[in-house]
Amino acid sequence: MDLFGILGSAQRSLQTQRKGIEVAGNNMANVSTAGYARQRLRIESTTVSSSQYGTEGTGAEAVAVQQLRDSLIDSQIVSEASVSGSLDAQQKALEQMQTKVGQQIDRAASSTDGTASVSGQNGLSDSLSDLFSSFQSLSAQPTSNEARQSVIDQAQDVVDRFHQISNGIASLNTNFNSSISADVTTANGLLEDIAKLNDGIAKAEAGARGTANELRDARQQKLEELAKFTKVDVSNNDDGTVDVAVSGATLVSAGQLADTLEAYDTGAGNMGVRTKTGAAALTMMGGSIQGNMEVRDGALADLKSSMDTLAGALISEVNQIHSAGYASGGTTGADFFTGANAATIAINASVAANPALIQTSGNAGATGDNQTVLALAQLGSKTVTTLNNLTFNESFTRTVTTVGSTLASVKSDIDNQSAVTDLLAKRRDSTSGVSLDEESTDLMKFQKAFQASARVITVVDNMLDTVIGLK
Repeated sequence: MDLFGILGSAQRSLQTQRKGIEVAGNNMANVSTAGYARQRLRIESTTVSSSQYGTEGTGAEAVAVQQLRDSLIDSQIVSEASVSGSLDAQQKALEQMQTKVGQQIDRAASSTDGTASVSGQNGLSDSLSDLFSSFQSLSAQPTSNEARQSVIDQAQDVVDRFHQISNGIASLNTNFNSSISADVTTANGLLEDIAKLNDGIAKAEAGARGTANELRDARQQKLEELAKFTKVDVSNNDDGTVDVAVSGATLVSAGQLADTLEAYDTGAGNMGVRTKTGAAALTMMGGSIQGNMEVRDGALADLKSSMDTLAGALISEVNQIHSAGYASGGTTGADFFTGANAATIAINASVAANPALIQTSGNAGATGDNQTVLALAQLGSKTVTTLNNLTFNESFTRTVTTVGSTLASVKSDIDNQSAVTDLLAKRRDSTSGVSLDEESTDLMKFQKAFQASARVITVVDNMLDTVIGLK
């Protein structure tokens, strides 16, 4: 290699080491940037030349700036994000049930057998106990107007508690539907962003030796955010783009938004999800959308069913006894409650307006007879067939503890899932994370190489001056 060849080699080295300093500096600047993957300068030897001494190297040059990413770990993180998104949504939804509905239905002590006592004040459990206590008090003085009015007051309190629970359940159902619709809207925005990033990556990498690193970082972050809302299937294309599918429906195809998601009324007052253009109903397999659906259609629906069953059993059992008794005026056959479930339960309007119509006696014309009202009082400790042979309070307690047990199970799953996601995050950080110590070492290495290349240029310049001076 002649002097001018050496000079060219040193010049390329200067450019290469400068680029290395630039890449190291960029890594250090992005040490706290979310979603950033560490970059590395790929340096290769330039084309060798032949000489009388054999082949000789002509230096080195920067070929590309590469990302340090593990695609397998990235795909695992996307997959686990949908699991975490579902569990987080379930926890939030169940906590809303405990907060908004639980304050009316009371909080139960931890139990797995459904027999734990229900604690708190002025909850349904206390109201039921107070109702049967008022029947007991009336049985001791069946002609007392005050005792009769107390029965009406306590019964109205039970009715109010059932209505509060029913309204709370309906409100939560509406909230979960609204959350599903909002999550679908957000997911569509992310799908659109991914399609645009795909287009940008394809254009930036067309004919280039490297990759559009920053665009790829942004796309990976969008994919992970999208997975929090719904499980996604991602497939890579040769041009650097990706296809994104949800429940088998392709929504992003390379740089095009093939379809979007749409929340729709399934006909039962609940929101489902389908493709907007294809109108294909989708079965959500993960993410917050699926999490909200699972609680809405599972725990919340079970709670509604249990409370309706409890209210229906109370109406039926009380009416069966009450309608066979006699009021102080000799009337009989009237129901004490009307309605069929937690939303419609009410006191018979005639009885509520005139407590004297409470049918306390077991015999017509027997004013002081307490046979019927005593049977009503004993209902509080009686097991009911339609309540799985539990008493009213035992049935209610089991309902409450079921909600608590479900929440405890979800929290346990979240703890386990957190361990998985933390492990994956650490594994990715070991590959893609920026280490300031390592970048500082690279920075010094490129700096020294830059200085050495500059020194070579200086030496060659002096040699050229000498050669020119000889002439």
